[in-house]
Amino acid sequence: MDFDVLWKKLYESRWPNHHRRKTKVDWLGRSREEQSEMTMDWQQIYWEKHLQNCLDEAAAIALIPSFDGYVGDIPVSESILNAIGYECPLGVSQCNFSKLSYHCHKFGAFARYLSLQNVLCSEEICSLLNNSRLKGLELWWIKSKEHVNGLCRLLRQNNETLKSIALSHCKLSSSLVDEICLSLLKKGLQTHGIKHFAIKSSRFSESNQTSSPRGIATFLASGRLLSSLTFSDDRLGPNDAGMVLTTLLDDSSRIVSLDLSENNITGWMTHFRCSSTVLSNPSLEIEKSLSLLSLLNLRACNLHGNDIKNLQNALFYMPKLETLDISDNPIEDQGIKNLVPVLVELSKRHSGIANLKVENCDLSSEGVDELLTGLSTLKRPLQSLSIRENDLGRPIGRSLGKFLGIGIQVLDIEEIGLGSNGFLEAVEEIRTDLNLVSINISKNRGGIGMVIFLKKLISRAPQLAIVKAGFNFMPVESLSEICSAMKIAKGKLEHVDLTGNTWSDKAYDISFLDEFSINGKSIFILPLLGGATYEPYDDEP
Repeated sequence: MDFDVLWKKLYESRWPNHHRRKTKVDWLGRSREEQSEMTMDWQQIYWEKHLQNCLDEAAAIALIPSFDGYVGDIPVSESILNAIGYECPLGVSQCNFSKLSYHCHKFGAFARYLSLQNVLCSEEICSLLNNSRLKGLELWWIKSKEHVNGLCRLLRQNNETLKSIALSHCKLSSSLVDEICLSLLKKGLQTHGIKHFAIKSSRFSESNQTSSPRGIATFLASGRLLSSLTFSDDRLGPNDAGMVLTTLLDDSSRIVSLDLSENNITGWMTHFRCSSTVLSNPSLEIEKSLSLLSLLNLRACNLHGNDIKNLQNALFYMPKLETLDISDNPIEDQGIKNLVPVLVELSKRHSGIANLKVENCDLSSEGVDELLTGLSTLKRPLQSLSIRENDLGRPIGRSLGKFLGIGIQVLDIEEIGLGSNGFLEAVEEIRTDLNLVSINISKNRGGIGMVIFLKKLISRAPQLAIVKAGFNFMPVESLSEICSAMKIAKGKLEHVDLTGNTWSDKAYDISFLDEFSINGKSIFILPLLGGATYEPYDDEP
């Protein structure tokens, strides 16, 4: 008998809406190998989730201002006890097995990844979890010396096994940050084994603080295994971001993912000045580089055109960069003109960029036309591009049609003002088969032009699987045209989202859609007749 399968079924029956298969990239940044290992032992997963439920319930009680006692004495609710069919074992009193402490000691050995609120970060929690060998921790609302003391003891207790740390919504002084970072160092060594480190939506509390805590620089310099680093929405300034990048460069970090999004770091790369020799000589190696960095997230960092010019220089220190997100920055066309040449040059020297996001960047059709022209010359075709929420209008239609032919697989052009005529002009430029797998053309007021464009894609993109075309003033009668095109093409479409297209109140026969389903579920997400729509489709990975 396969007990692992039974444990999986038990898990899914208790938490039917908790789909672990969606955790392709989770809050701890676990690698695919770690996730694969994690999903093999369903007994471990089951009891870890059970313990997390107990801890969350206890935290809600301990946060009540009137609470005054030991966290371990907090009773576990009957609903949780009933879910595991708990009966009091012989020799164990009723009051013991219903306490949090009993469940921590009984199931703590199964815990690998836990999320703890500040009220649980105390000296007591270390005793409650003394048989755990934690690999990952997510901490919330850490704000006081007491919280940090308990947290640091827990970190030291597990610093031989810990690989992932994430702190969210915390407020910490420099000295407290230093304590946390020092507690991660292995005993007797000036190194740590953390692979994934994140501080999100947090603040460093000194009002006169002009730079990030020194402990962070020490931590970065001590991390030989550090793979992903996130400082998102932490009110970092340009000096802080410069410190992070300089420290990583000076220590020849092997970091793969760097996320500095939602910080005001305009001007942070002004000290990067590649010499003309470096820029003109492809064979010349830069002495220090982020040799493994493949993802750089600079979304919403208040970057302007000149910042992109400085980024142009910094990118030469990132020879393996594949994914770049500079969305929600007012870089305008000047920023794009500064970016395109270096992307083209890097594609000649290395494999080049594969995924680019420039959403909501105040771009015009002229700037995007230059971007698409440049991307079309890359040595390796771009895999995915998002230019959504830039007001481009009809003039970009022909350039988009041509760009589809270069081999792009994923394209997001939601809300760029293309209009029906823009779609029609794009259709005229599609003359060969496409590699397109997924496209988002929502919110473009496409009407009949969008329908003709979509039919063309269906006939020319045999690998097309996902289409999002909501809010496009599409008439309901055109649905049958799309289905006819699908029958002829015999493609691989598995998801077509048409929500938000206001259809009339008159009855309309859509029974012909029954044949377009996968595992009994329709591939179409449709508006309800009368203008209402279904709830938004959950497209989380």
